[in-house]
Amino acid sequence: MKRILSVLAVVLAMAASAAPMRAAAADSDQAKIAVAREMIAAWKAADWRKVGDLFAEKGVLRSMMIEPVTGREAIYQRIAALGKGAPGGVTLDVAHMGVIDGLVFIERTDRFVYNGKSGAVPVVGVLDIRDGKVQEWREYYDRAELMREMGVGEK
Repeated sequence: MKRILSVLAVVLAMAASAAPMRAAAADSDQAKIAVAREMIAAWKAADWRKVGDLFAEKGVLRSMMIEPVTGREAIYQRIAALGKGAPGGVTLDVAHMGVIDGLVFIERTDRFVYNGKSGAVPVVGVLDIRDGKVQEWREYYDRAELMREMGVGEK
């Protein structure tokens, strides 16, 4: 009986220590980069549901020149509405990507065809990824240039 209790205690201790290890693995630099790469692939595939699903339930999408969008479903709705003009997706050509102080930085050029007009805009994105989900995504770009490249007026 003592032996069974000892084995049970060891198994329980191992199970308890495995959860923090899994959480730490999910928040490793490599895991964060993997989530960012999933996001990049979803934009290219025009998989707007996947883009939304990669955000945390209370995630925030912050394009610095406009009001932020908060919440996974609201982010999906915004991205899907924009995506109607770019059914071929948006190619995020990454020049540099890395993790600094726990945040994923992506320097890139976004290439797209929006309502039949080809465009390209340089962007820097900063993603706070925790527990395998984007908690906050901050986008830095020239909004006037983006609107010009999309062939639309300022909104």
